Amino acid sequence: MAQVVIGVRQSSKSIVNLYQSMMNKAGKKPITAEKALLRVASLCATSEQAESDIHAKLLKWGIAPGDAQAIIARLKKEDYLNEERYARAYCRDKFRFNGWGRIKIAFMLRSKGVNTSCIDRVTAEIDDKAYRATLEKLLKAKWREVQDKDLRQARASMMRFATGRGFEPEVFYPMISTIAQKTVQPQ
Repeated sequence: MAQVVIGVRQSSKSIVNLYQSMMNKAGKKPITAEKALLRVASLCATSEQAESDIHAKLLKWGIAPGDAQAIIARLKKEDYLNEERYARAYCRDKFRFNGWGRIKIAFMLRSKGVNTSCIDRVTAEIDDKAYRATLEKLLKAKWREVQDKDLRQARASMMRFATGRGFEPEVFYPMISTIAQKTVQPQ
């Protein structure tokens, strides 16, 4: 990194330019705050985004931290960014398409800086019947992979699998027992 000498009478505009040039990779021309606002507004209009992801993207583009906060405040004011809406969409998609349980969804939302009360509300919205049906489908598929192992190893493998997917032990323990018993003792 180049050595920087800051003069006594350096203006705040040149400090911002210096910051942008330091943050800029591979000699690309830095974008202005106005262009960055248009880009992230377009991004937020096409899909729900987390505030932390937008903030990181703005900093990566070389936008000063103060300007990034101002852009985020404007996006929130104009309802491009909405934490509750993002959390609801994230929860719905990760459950439906990735087969994640409530624990993993909550953990990942927390890592993106979403409010805990918001996380609790959106994870509680998952239909319990669909939740159990998804878990059962996943466990049956996993059972087909591990059924040739020793029963104890197969059950342990399924428990690790369900835990890794973020399902609660009180939900998956009885299901694993039921699936294992049906296979071991066909009725």
